[in-house]
Amino acid sequence: MPYETGATVKLARDVQVSANDTAVRVGFPGPLFLAEGLEGIVTGATKEATGFAQQQAALLDQQIRAALLAGFAADLVDQLRRQIIGHGAYDAGVGAQITYKVRFANGFVLDGLGEDWLTEA
Repeated sequence: MPYETGATVKLARDVQVSANDTAVRVGFPGPLFLAEGLEGIVTGATKEATGFAQQQAALLDQQIRAALLAGFAADLVDQLRRQIIGHGAYDAGVGAQITYKVRFANGFVLDGLGEDWLTEA
C-alpha cells in the first residue's frame, strides 16, 4: 500500500542499521537495530527501477568501482553501461518499486525502506 508524504507509519519488523563488525571495531557491543513497531513519519518516496537491466548495470558498477581507468577505458565502460541501460529500458517499469524515507520518533532517518517494511500506524 503506497504511503503519502507525512503519513505516520510503524516498522513491520526489526531493522538492522549498523554492520555486524562496526561496533566491535570501535569497542561497543553488537549491531544496532530499530525495533518493530517504532513509529515514524514518511518524509519522501522514490520509485526505483529494479528490472534486469538496472541489476546488470549495478553489477557492472560494483565490479569496476575499485579500478582506476584511463581515458579510453573509462569511455568504453561508460558506453557499455549506457548500452546495458538502453537495451533494458523496456523493462524499467516492470520491477519498479516504491521506497520510502522515514524519520522515526527517536531521531533516526532511514531511506530506502520498501512497503513491506512498513505498516500504517
